[in-house]
Amino acid sequence: MKHSTINYRVEVADLRAHLFNITLTLPQPQREQIVSLPVWIPGSYLVREFSKHLQNLRAHQGNHALVVRPLDKARWQIHCQPASNTPLSSPLPLVLQYQVFAHDASVRAAFLDATRGFFNGTSVLLRAEGHEASPCVLEVVRNEAIADMAQWSVATGAQALEIDANGFGFYEAEDYDELVDCPFEMGTFWSGTFTACGIPHRFVVAGAPTGFDGTCLLADTQTICEAQIHFWHGDKHGDKDGENSKPPFENYVFLLNAVADGYGGLEHRNSTALICKRLDLVPSLSKSSKNEGYTQLLGLISHEYFHTWNVKRLRPAEFAQYDYTQENYTQLLWFFEGFTSYYDDLFLRRTGLMDDTTYLQALAKAINNVAQTPGRMVETVAQSSFNAWIKYYRFDSNTPNATVNYYTKGALVALCLDLTLRKEKQTTLDDVMRGLWQRCMNHPISGAMTEHDLQAVLHQLGGRLFTSELAHWVHGTGELPVAELLQQHGVACKPATNPPSLAQQLGLRVKERNGMVHITHVLRGSAAEQAGFSSGDEWIAVQGAWRIHSMEDVALYQGTESTISVLVARDQRLLPLQLTIPATPVNHSISLCVSDAASAHAWLESPPFNEKELSQ
Repeated sequence: MKHSTINYRVEVADLRAHLFNITLTLPQPQREQIVSLPVWIPGSYLVREFSKHLQNLRAHQGNHALVVRPLDKARWQIHCQPASNTPLSSPLPLVLQYQVFAHDASVRAAFLDATRGFFNGTSVLLRAEGHEASPCVLEVVRNEAIADMAQWSVATGAQALEIDANGFGFYEAEDYDELVDCPFEMGTFWSGTFTACGIPHRFVVAGAPTGFDGTCLLADTQTICEAQIHFWHGDKHGDKDGENSKPPFENYVFLLNAVADGYGGLEHRNSTALICKRLDLVPSLSKSSKNEGYTQLLGLISHEYFHTWNVKRLRPAEFAQYDYTQENYTQLLWFFEGFTSYYDDLFLRRTGLMDDTTYLQALAKAINNVAQTPGRMVETVAQSSFNAWIKYYRFDSNTPNATVNYYTKGALVALCLDLTLRKEKQTTLDDVMRGLWQRCMNHPISGAMTEHDLQAVLHQLGGRLFTSELAHWVHGTGELPVAELLQQHGVACKPATNPPSLAQQLGLRVKERNGMVHITHVLRGSAAEQAGFSSGDEWIAVQGAWRIHSMEDVALYQGTESTISVLVARDQRLLPLQLTIPATPVNHSISLCVSDAASAHAWLESPPFNEKELSQ
């Protein structure tokens, strides 16, 4: 190993106590060496304070123990011994040892028990300040703590240096950024492989139920991967000169944890960490049909894989160099998350993994979600991107009234741009995405993108400025012209056949459990707000005499009255309210169906690559 290489050692300390042992060896420490643990993980925009799980931090050089002085919540300073006075001498390596409590089963942090281990580098590996660009070697150790776990293996997208047949051993990375962008899965898991456009892919599933159809999962995932590689690089990917003409990875790994209840994913440079319900892995070998949960899983796979290009390489200029010590703000999450959300299900439709009906149902759900969120009239999608650090991951009683989801509305912005470009017959959003890839990957800071870059490519390929659209759709709070644009492309937008529920009519979001109706949200300007309902209320009775156990009971006891008496419990107080039920409830839900198959399929079955556009 090179003298300048930073070495990390990760081993299990105690499965039952959920503890990893970590050793960091820094060959050439600074005199006042500072180390820190990231406070967030790229791709999940919330300060998560990973340092709260770090304990027993100790330091030494040779046989000399050093004092570790905390500087703040996530940084420590070590006063190191200088080099000896002999010529060409160097200081002794600094060795740091510590433990990390790992019991977060999400895709964002670290987990360890007797069934599996998992970690992201951002939650377990200290960063040596001043050495961020140094090459790193990480050793994952099979020690006596897991000696009885003979079947345990390791899976990761990290570059192997020297490993055994089960994946334990040494991995290397060019720098700290690369090191912490490769999560590790440990344990007994199902594993399968396939090749997409000549590139090896591996799919690992922890917690897989007996009899799930891994062959089907591999085949469907391969279909998605090949379609997206073709989308970005064409059928002749890699034949043209330049690194940007071929996929930006030499191998790829899917790390899926199947659990009783869960859903989510986090993108990395050549891998993704996923979580889903075990039931989502159906179809099983005993069933021939694919269920809704499995289709949702394929959409998640499509989403995270698309991120390999759109946010991991092509990324906000503000993310050109991550600052792991604090929030990293950008107003472009509507593009990087929203446009990815537009393409995830669209790829399922284009590849035949989703039919017209299923795709349009999913699109209608997204449209309805935005339409039923009063916050869309308060916060722009650009503001939502910037405010992600304090709002998106901190859902509370006022969230629907004050915010808009940059994933969902961002996807609708992408839809509107795509359909507008297609209507004007100049180009498509597909071409714009590839144009941005070619433009921004050749920037002095490779991949760094601003909204100006999007405007420039839209102008170049679309034949005009899209200043007005971006001003209204991205930086404004007006309604998007979704219905009009869909109609122009052969998709009819109609009121949903099912009437709005009573909760929707009243502007309430409720949870019914254990025979009780709990109010979770009261929407702005609604009948429920006018009556005085509040988040956290328990709705007990109506009309002074009738105990209710569900919203259906309200309709049962309402009779013909338009205004009814209501009894709620709030902070153990019983409060009477007068509720006026709207005479003509507004139905904010729509349904979509194909009205002109030729026009709709020109969009839904659009070929994923334009060779003419690539050659420009």
